[in-house]
Amino acid sequence: MKLNKEEKDILSAYEKGMIKTVSPSKNELKEVKSIAENTLRKNRRITIRLYDHDFRGIQKKAMEIGIPYQTLISSMIHRYIEGELVGKKLPNKSIQ
Repeated sequence: MKLNKEEKDILSAYEKGMIKTVSPSKNELKEVKSIAENTLRKNRRITIRLYDHDFRGIQKKAMEIGIPYQTLISSMIHRYIEGELVGKKLPNKSIQ
């Protein structure tokens, strides 16, 4: 494995005993666990209207990959918000 300069410096410091590992405290573990649980918790229920053609397309895609269509919709929204899905840029049209 090739290390960059910063990684080499950290490894060198660790090997020389200049860096010590520390186990997290009970409070730190509790906080990290709470954050992880909240990240995975879905806590909003919404209702949306879709074109029938879009809904059938979503159902078909979900069946192809073997997941419920609601999970696919939720995943698509999440990925879009996180920047993993990028929408098409529409041409700029001035409103007159």
